[in-house]
Amino acid sequence: MTKTALKLKSYLFLFLGILMGSCEQEIQSEKMINQNYSFLLGAYTNDDSQGIGLLVFDHENKKLETKIIGAGITNPSFVISNKAQTLVFAVEETAGENGGKIKSFKFERENNKLVLLDTKDSFGDHPCYLALDEKEEFLVVGNYSGGNFSAYKINQGNLEHVQTIQHEGQSIVSNRQAGPHVHSTVFHPDGHFLLVADLGTDKIHLYNFNPGFAVPFNHASIQYFEVDGGAGPRHLAIHPEGNTVYLVHELSAELGVYGFDKGKMSKKQILPLTAPDFIGTVGAAEVRISPDARFVYASNRGEANEISVFEIQKDESLKFIERVKTGGEMPRNFIITKDGNYLLVAHQGSNNITVFERELKSGKLHKLEIEAEFNKPVYLFGLD
Repeated sequence: MTKTALKLKSYLFLFLGILMGSCEQEIQSEKMINQNYSFLLGAYTNDDSQGIGLLVFDHENKKLETKIIGAGITNPSFVISNKAQTLVFAVEETAGENGGKIKSFKFERENNKLVLLDTKDSFGDHPCYLALDEKEEFLVVGNYSGGNFSAYKINQGNLEHVQTIQHEGQSIVSNRQAGPHVHSTVFHPDGHFLLVADLGTDKIHLYNFNPGFAVPFNHASIQYFEVDGGAGPRHLAIHPEGNTVYLVHELSAELGVYGFDKGKMSKKQILPLTAPDFIGTVGAAEVRISPDARFVYASNRGEANEISVFEIQKDESLKFIERVKTGGEMPRNFIITKDGNYLLVAHQGSNNITVFERELKSGKLHKLEIEAEFNKPVYLFGLD
């Protein structure tokens, strides 16, 4: 074969390789475009036919579908899975002699089937929040009415109770802050701290996390950070860099921005979640950071029923962008899809879930004319 023929043959193979690679990329892109979004759905229940739900969002055909995948579970108001999506954990937000319940399930993702593995007492009334550490060795539950949190060691989906820490104290809003109310338990990105928001005492409690210890959680050297009286700390989100905490103030309907430096917190900024001329009841609920860490979103219930959008500045402070109606009553929880393209809102009061399209550059939201019905939906957890 001549040198010219060899060269032509090489070019032909190169061209075919590029063509095949291009085709493969197109197939993968098409696959991503056609892929539906799925979410575990936590809710309050009225009877045994209700329980943990599954929400599927077909964005191409603009359809939302829901179904029950865990019937007979009472008030599974918070439900999460491990990263491998082989295990699911849920609270039963109830009260009793040993508090509410925590349940673990084997999750058969191929057919979305839940198989109960274990049930444990939460050792505090009305468990309302769950968190896994980065290595998924420990599960932490916050008990709202109990004013405490409990920790469990995970062994192939089974739960071993290792610790319960009780909070004490009160604050200035007598009908909501007569005692401690743990509302969220969030692991810091560095893996060394647990931040616990206590609505009843207006404090963020700080705990050292030592997974190798028999008692893994102990108060940090600075035990807590106190927010403004009557604010009511609820849910918080930590910037991926770990230097800033965005905290929803439920009672005052504000979003607090706090610095975090090796266990020391400081107040940087407080922003309202209502317009200056707003008159009515409020109840700030959820806060989320966009996947690209450029925007923060916060929901407000009461008579507001809105989501506020903020842009994260270079110093991680916030700039207000817009405020939008959510299309339902009591937007207790919402979630941003992992690609950042959509935001879905669960409404406890109006039994519906609505969808917004997100502008990636501006962070702004545009409501789509699609929704789904579900009984008292209050939490959304994204699945792959």
